[in-house]
Formats: sequence, C-alpha cells, structure tokens
Amino acid sequence: MSDERRTSRAWGYAAGWLVAAVLAVAVGVLAVSSLGASIRDRGPVVTEAARDAQVDSEGQLTPAADATAVRKTFQDDFGSFVVECRDAVAYGVSVEPATGWRTVSYDSGPDDDVDAVLARQAESVEIEVFCNRGRPAIGEVERNTLPEDD
Repeated sequence: MSDERRTSRAWGYAAGWLVAAVLAVAVGVLAVSSLGASIRDRGPVVTEAARDAQVDSEGQLTPAADATAVRKTFQDDFGSFVVECRDAVAYGVSVEPATGWRTVSYDSGPDDDVDAVLARQAESVEIEVFCNRGRPAIGEVERNTLPEDD
C-alpha cells in the first residue's frame, strides 16, 4: 500500500471520528437539556397553564379563573416558606423563621417565581420557588456566609 493511500485512509478515519464525536456531543446536550431538568423536578415551565396565565392591566401575572390552588411548605433549618401555585403563577403565602433566624425579605407574588431571604448572624439563605406544572418546586437555594471581621 502506498504512503499516499495510507495518509488518505488515516484522514478518512480522523474525519469519521470527528463526525461521530460531534454527533455524540449534540445528542448528549439535547438529552441533558430536555430530560435533565425534568429529572430534577425543574421540568418544562412552559405548559398550557403558563400559556393560560395573563398579565393584567397593572402588569401582574394572573392565573386562569378556574386555576386549582396547590400549596406546599418548604422547611429547613432556617424555618419554613409556604408557597401556593395557581397554574404557573406563584404566591408567597408566609415565611416563618426558625428560632434565631429572621426574615430579611420575601416576595408574595403573584409572579412566575417567588423568593424568601432569611438570615441569622453572618449566615443567610435565599430560597426561590416556581410553579412546575401547577405545583410549587424549588428553583434554587442559595446559602451565604459573610466573612468574619478582622
């Protein structure tokens, strides 16, 4: 076999490998983006319920008139945050800080997501909740600790 033919064959293998690698990465990205969020209970937020929600004249998101209310309490060492969903519209119902914690702020909605910030000494927690298919679901929990003063 000639050197030219070997070189051509090697380039062919390299090109085939490159095409296979690009295809594998594309399939992986598609699978993670479409299935990964659903597995973590952060699935597709855009549902029929989201399309049914309307923005009123004051710019607030309002659910459909026949929307079912689903309420859930999220508890941890900071206390509890009660959130209600009506379709894709979230309402922060109440925040009850645990002993030693205080409520810094919380969003009562209506909105596509609501959050609460609680703190004690140099520690803070922000919990964000959105409506996933009409049910409250955690979008993010962010814990922060302020550095000690010297």
